Amino acid sequence: MTRALVVDDSHFMRTVISDILTDGGVDVVDTADNGREAVSKTAEVEPDVVTMDVEMPEMNGIEAVEAIMAETPTPILMLSALTTEGADATLEAMDNGAVDAFAKPGGTISTELSGHSERLVNAVERAAVADPTAARDVEQTTPTETGSEEYVANPTLLVGASTGGPNVVESILEALPIEAGFRVLVVQHMPDQFTSRFANRLDRASDYDVREAEDGARISAGEGLVARGDYHMRVSGYSNGRLRVRLDQSDRRHSVRPAIDVTMESAAERVTDPVVGVALTGMGTDGADGIRAVKDKGGHTLAQNEETSAVFGIPQRAIETGCVDEVLAADGLTEAITDSVRRSS
Repeated sequence: MTRALVVDDSHFMRTVISDILTDGGVDVVDTADNGREAVSKTAEVEPDVVTMDVEMPEMNGIEAVEAIMAETPTPILMLSALTTEGADATLEAMDNGAVDAFAKPGGTISTELSGHSERLVNAVERAAVADPTAARDVEQTTPTETGSEEYVANPTLLVGASTGGPNVVESILEALPIEAGFRVLVVQHMPDQFTSRFANRLDRASDYDVREAEDGARISAGEGLVARGDYHMRVSGYSNGRLRVRLDQSDRRHSVRPAIDVTMESAAERVTDPVVGVALTGMGTDGADGIRAVKDKGGHTLAQNEETSAVFGIPQRAIETGCVDEVLAADGLTEAITDSVRRSS
């Protein structure tokens, strides 16, 4: 049975969260009402997972995550209010080592959380199996550029990730050379309130122009789209190096929306120029069919290795298809992506 420590400065929320988790088969071993207490209790009770509020007195959730990761690394699931500030703070906490996030419906003190009980329990269970030390502070090996090399025309990069993925995705785009001229599509399993903020972070970190996808959006060389939370992102058209996507809320696939497979399969079907597909850390089977589709159409495929994956489910399922060309540590992915579209002049 998964053992959880529930951290929230609201007694009401601690009770609601604890009741939901207990009813879902999670053993709530203790609670804490501020970040400082969370740090000490994590060391004391050694839970499998910590659910962490963001805004708390004495020590906030961001600071508590940093302290826990320094002292007793433990999987942490951030529970954030549905606000811009909450989303930004949650992403910062994930930079500090939190493995995943769950959006509190209805605000900081939520009376609507019980309607999302199954999702919360599943999020806690996913976080509990993550390796909190995997791929923290990833620094990509910078691709070596020489004057005798150039890139193939009109390459497309497809990146799929779930638990533990945001930092790895950011590190890949941060080191991706703009000269390669990729059209980049990112599918990160993430609450829908967070994907626009995540896209903004990628845009700031990268030389690429990255934004959250909108229905009918088009991108060319040097541009990227992040799948909007709760919407599948399909490649609907491709012509003269310009790629178009459509968004829809058709049935979830592998219980998720957006699904990596939906984006990768549609890209494999529509894009006629070189395609690179990358399966990153996360739980589940999403991405395996997409990687197979990319490979079947002659694309290059990569998967993150087990040692640097917070959860090895998505890469492992992709590898098991027999369609992955290279399995690499997180810090070697950008160089491999770049090498796959580089040619000698």
